[in-house]
Amino acid sequence: MRGDVLTTMQAHRSVRHFTEDVVSDSLLMEIIAAARCAPSSHHLQAYSMIHVTDPSKKRVLRKLCGDQRYVEEAPVFLVFILDYYKHFRLAETYATDFAIHEVENLLVGAVDTALVAQNTLLAAQSKGLGGVMIGGIRNEAEQVAKLLELPSWTVPIMGMCLGYPSKQHCQKPRLPAGGSLHHDRYQFEQLDSALKDYEETTRTYYQTRESNRKDHGWGYQTAHYLKQPRRESLTGFIQSQGFRLR
Repeated sequence: MRGDVLTTMQAHRSVRHFTEDVVSDSLLMEIIAAARCAPSSHHLQAYSMIHVTDPSKKRVLRKLCGDQRYVEEAPVFLVFILDYYKHFRLAETYATDFAIHEVENLLVGAVDTALVAQNTLLAAQSKGLGGVMIGGIRNEAEQVAKLLELPSWTVPIMGMCLGYPSKQHCQKPRLPAGGSLHHDRYQFEQLDSALKDYEETTRTYYQTRESNRKDHGWGYQTAHYLKQPRRESLTGFIQSQGFRLR
């Protein structure tokens, strides 16, 4: 792997503030062409991307994503879709069964979609753009599907804002290696110390960054984030799209 790729990856920051500079169609297509080279399980390529350019649709998506203003303001907004509709059409064409209902297939589609999204962001960053992924696209998945006229066998997985950064963005510290890298087995004995060290590191980060300061570190915030259910309607929506999840 070339060193400049590593540098780009290690410099990742979520960018939510953009200049008014237009991202040219040719540059965007170059980025997407690179993104589409992402790996795919059994080469199913179970994803699609929707480039949302209609200002009225971006305005609605902003609200559906939790009123995140950069969804509307970003020069480029993409929606990444888990997409088995194309495979359903192939089953019709070749008169084969469409055995899509296992959770495995849903996971494969979600992974395919995430990989192409990560490729998109990395390619964009290599060209001087910045961006942020928008998980809030799943807040109101059914309404997003109606707005974007999604067929059965599809699920919106994430959105992405892209554009030229208007200011420097700080980088959040990541878990130390002991919190996520293990050798030969899950090494429980290293986890507690890694989490303790990370709590101190992130507490300092959140207390001293320029904006949106917080009093607690990652562990405290994560524990409180996960103490309540999230997007409880999503399972029903996925099932209504054709996935029985058995």
